Amino acid sequence: MKVVESRRARFRWLALAAGLALSVTGCAGQASDPLTSPTSAASEPGSGVTLSAAPSEGAAAVAATIGLTYVPNIQFAPFYAAETAGLLPEGVTLRHHGQAEGLFTALSAGEEQFVVAGGDEILQARADGVDVVAISAYYRQYPARVIVPEDSSIQTLADLKGHSIGLPGRFGENWFALLLALDAAGLTEADVDIQEIGYTQQVALQTGKVDSTIGFSNGDAVTFNVSGFPVRQIDPQVPLVSICLATTSEFAAAHPETVRAVVAAVTAGIASVVADPEAALDAAVAYIPDFESTRDTSRAVLLATNDLFVDTEGQVTAKLDPAAWQAMAEAMAAASLIPTADGAAAGMTTDFA
Repeated sequence: MKVVESRRARFRWLALAAGLALSVTGCAGQASDPLTSPTSAASEPGSGVTLSAAPSEGAAAVAATIGLTYVPNIQFAPFYAAETAGLLPEGVTLRHHGQAEGLFTALSAGEEQFVVAGGDEILQARADGVDVVAISAYYRQYPARVIVPEDSSIQTLADLKGHSIGLPGRFGENWFALLLALDAAGLTEADVDIQEIGYTQQVALQTGKVDSTIGFSNGDAVTFNVSGFPVRQIDPQVPLVSICLATTSEFAAAHPETVRAVVAAVTAGIASVVADPEAALDAAVAYIPDFESTRDTSRAVLLATNDLFVDTEGQVTAKLDPAAWQAMAEAMAAASLIPTADGAAAGMTTDFA
């Protein structure tokens, strides 16, 4: 994909600078920098993969595809930035899923080697027998929110009792967040009116079809406000791990250098987008159809997404937290979303970040 050379140079500098900064801060207290230390052997597939080095200069290119799900969107700006800057390893390409395509279908079929998915979705998929392992963080904060009109009487999760709640369906992160939010408020499904409304949250809330919706802070909430319909967001603060970059244990064991390089490139892309949102918007022009007509909305979405890219200290970090994954697994098991919490450790690895 052709881009303006000055834009490539701008992104290359930003991403490389961010990547170098991440390498220094991420390795504090270690004996050596994992980007330069020798490569160690991979462990048995399914039990985590050990790696401590980036690809060598002479490493052969590995063909691999990163699945970004659905239509091109500014929320994928770090991937666009990484590709624009030439940071992705040779042979690694981006692909957006079709609307009717399952999240892990192409990964399971070997048509993709990486996918972007929620930590909760990964644990549920593994419970269904899918070989998928989270290798680095993408969002550091969980984006699901209860969204209500600004003048709504609903102020807390407990206030949802007796009210209707719209969401796409009983699946995915919206559903997971709702179940755990109700539990946290001491409510059950019987205490509220759950309506499966597809992806019509904006129309359903604006017309009063539902009293509230479950949406995302960097998507639905932004769209409401941009359209002139002011809303409030209630953070359910559920113990769920948000969007991650994932691969299969089989691919990670076979191509650890490629996995490490992809993680480093995407993380550098995230850092560059947070550092310079306008450059990210410039790069997105080449990826998102009719982008200029929606640039202002995309800017608002990107700024809201940047809040999710950083941790509570405002830092971009790729490393996953095993304790957070265990807490998520226990909460999901308690809600009968997965049969047991025993698989938390196998659903993620810290070996690549």
